[in-house]
Amino acid sequence: MKRKIAACLLACVLGSSLLAGCGSQRETTQEETGQTEDIQGEEETQTEDGQKENETQTGEAPAAGEETEIQVFIAASLNTVMTQIAEEFHKGHPEISIVFNADSSGTLMNQIREGYECDIFFSAAQTQMDTLEEEGLLVEGTRANVVNNQVVVVTLKDSGTAVKGLETLKDAESIALAGGSVPVGRYTREALISLGILEQTEDAADITTEQVSEALGGVEISEQDNVSKVLIAVTEGSCEVGTTYYSDTYGYEDQLAILEYVSYDLTGDVIYPISMVENAEADEAQSAAARAFYEFVLSDQAKEIFDSYYFDTDVERS
Repeated sequence: MKRKIAACLLACVLGSSLLAGCGSQRETTQEETGQTEDIQGEEETQTEDGQKENETQTGEAPAAGEETEIQVFIAASLNTVMTQIAEEFHKGHPEISIVFNADSSGTLMNQIREGYECDIFFSAAQTQMDTLEEEGLLVEGTRANVVNNQVVVVTLKDSGTAVKGLETLKDAESIALAGGSVPVGRYTREALISLGILEQTEDAADITTEQVSEALGGVEISEQDNVSKVLIAVTEGSCEVGTTYYSDTYGYEDQLAILEYVSYDLTGDVIYPISMVENAEADEAQSAAARAFYEFVLSDQAKEIFDSYYFDTDVERS
């Protein structure tokens, strides 16, 4: 069967060689994310009998020297840390290649619902995972909470902004803000509702960027598709301030100033759940490989890596 490869596919294949330039520099992974737009829609090479070249014919775990590939969909804010985790996993599983698709959790959810091949989904919010679970698209018993994050208001160091935090966003010349379907955009809207800046609504995700701008006195807002693009808009100076996650400031400590760590009282917890996804195209070897990586993400070794990238791992897993 042909595979659908998701738009914005992040080329993080860990096969016969280790990833180059990954780890501590977020700039590299952002360049890789941008390059994926050029390969949108490509299909995996297949053999004449329709079997994927990197899978075994028997459906058993790949033998030594044989590779199997898994598709892992991750929220954009997990890009750098998951690259590091994949590198560590690869040391013990050189036969398993991992392809990351990094984008907003809402975009990834829609791709899974549309039939894109996916073995593991790691979301930045519960809403998208809830939807997939209700539709029977998750492997039963594999959903687990992994980390907590925190919304922050950021600007370039020495920007001279008058903004002190969410309550003074109206004083900004321009704001980078993720759309309502993006978890960080929804959390920001929920915080503004809690502060009384935005009106209460049934679903904060439905509040448009135009409505946010109007509530802030008409300030210019640049809507972004995911949290990584918010960060780029601020670090490149196209927007004076933006709301992102604390974890996304990793590697940018010399460039960014954090104006406010937004209280959980305003946003609620920012929990990231993970789950294996029902994949009808996977054989036994691919399913076993996906299970191995899923379990590694939940391991104590991965927990230490998450901690080092500014994630909070003190969460209830279930």
